[in-house]
Amino acid sequence: MSNTQNKTKVIVPCRFSYLHCWEPDSINGSEPKYSVSAIIPKSDTKTVEAIKAAVEQAKKDSVSKWGGKIPANLKLPLRDGDIDRPDDEAYAGCYFFNANSRQAPEIVDAQVQPILNQAEVYSGCYGRISVTFYGYNSNGNRGIAAGLGNIQKLRDGDPLGGRTRAEDDFEPEADEDFLS
Repeated sequence: MSNTQNKTKVIVPCRFSYLHCWEPDSINGSEPKYSVSAIIPKSDTKTVEAIKAAVEQAKKDSVSKWGGKIPANLKLPLRDGDIDRPDDEAYAGCYFFNANSRQAPEIVDAQVQPILNQAEVYSGCYGRISVTFYGYNSNGNRGIAAGLGNIQKLRDGDPLGGRTRAEDDFEPEADEDFLS
């Protein structure tokens, strides 16, 4: 698997947060999109460098959108969780970025088989996402955004967002007529 032809595409190992991969979500009345906040440990320097390189390529590819030069106040996707989300321990010691798409991502397991049970993929689990970084110039806002491609779940994690799993809430019940 090589993506040498597209230097703005990166496969990102991460933890999923604010995951909307089954139904598109509207933020502040905007067009509904599929999205995820990808949390990457700062210790994963290989992935962080790949993202930075793809962002630099997206800047070069987008100069024409910005009148021939890279704007000084360009909004960049990669953010520091210790600075931008200091009260959220899931983001401690990590970088993160938000990726979204109008099209539904394909969602697969570690063997690249489709996942159909929506409860299997949630905010807090770990996996990989394919993203393509691109420049935008919209309503006076200029920057680099991350387009969400596909999602691969690799392993479970503690759910984020306060939601618990049914198997954590309940024990198997042997007595089937407990209401009588």
